[in-house]
Amino acid sequence: MPKIMKKKVIRNYPSSTAHQRIDDHEKLCRIMQEQTNKKIERLEKIVMSSTAMLIIGMATIIYNLIIKI
Repeated sequence: MPKIMKKKVIRNYPSSTAHQRIDDHEKLCRIMQEQTNKKIERLEKIVMSSTAMLIIGMATIIYNLIIKI
């Protein structure tokens, strides 16, 4: 059986095309980073409001227990 050898694909991009691809990739990374930061900020607001609700609820329970005693 003869061995099948795969040829390596060598891509010779002109330098301007390579620079364009790098620039496009950097732009995409910046856009994705902005979207991620917006999601993180949104989640932080949700966590803070949930924490505030829990603290208020616990304070109300403690207050009611103290009044009953």
